[in-house]
Amino acid sequence: MARLAWPDLRNARDVGGVPTTGGGRVRERALIRTDNHRRLGAAGLAALRAYGVSRVLDLRWRSEAQADPSPLAADPSYRLVPACFDPTGDEDIPPDSYRLMVDASRDRLAAAFTAIAQAPPGGVVVHCHAGRDRTGVLVALALHVAGVPVDAIAADYALTVNSPPFMITNTWDHLHARYGGVTAYLLGSGVTPAHLRAVRARLT
Repeated sequence: MARLAWPDLRNARDVGGVPTTGGGRVRERALIRTDNHRRLGAAGLAALRAYGVSRVLDLRWRSEAQADPSPLAADPSYRLVPACFDPTGDEDIPPDSYRLMVDASRDRLAAAFTAIAQAPPGGVVVHCHAGRDRTGVLVALALHVAGVPVDAIAADYALTVNSPPFMITNTWDHLHARYGGVTAYLLGSGVTPAHLRAVRARLT
């Protein structure tokens, strides 16, 4: 779980090193989470490319991306994959979990998860606006599939400012109660077993 000193970004870290069950670790330079890229200048863009990034997933709403375009919008690595419906999402987050987001935006989150699975070899950068809510949920889903226990997922999530770990643990409780588990939620939302295997292989 290395914070990255990429110029112009305030919340960038590699989730590599997060522990998995059985004593393993998530692979480094496989999944990176950041805040939005509107401040990225030449030095920041060079640092991102030098890290071996092959795909940048922008989880913001289309209206956000149109109003504040990414400097990577024309880059072949860039994909805009809104992770939740506008305005459902950041404006409708209860103080205790992401249950409204995961319920209302199942197909969007599944599409974003699938985009990680289908990314070319190399690092995948995931970001929304602040790199906390939409990014946090998608990264948490990917870490689960990689075999990371919920307490370790919540601990990684909490490294972002104003991100209490109970947001993840409560969301996981909700997914278990309503959908029969996190993996069942993903499969019922449109993610295929092949996508699960691809994300697990990428991260481990």
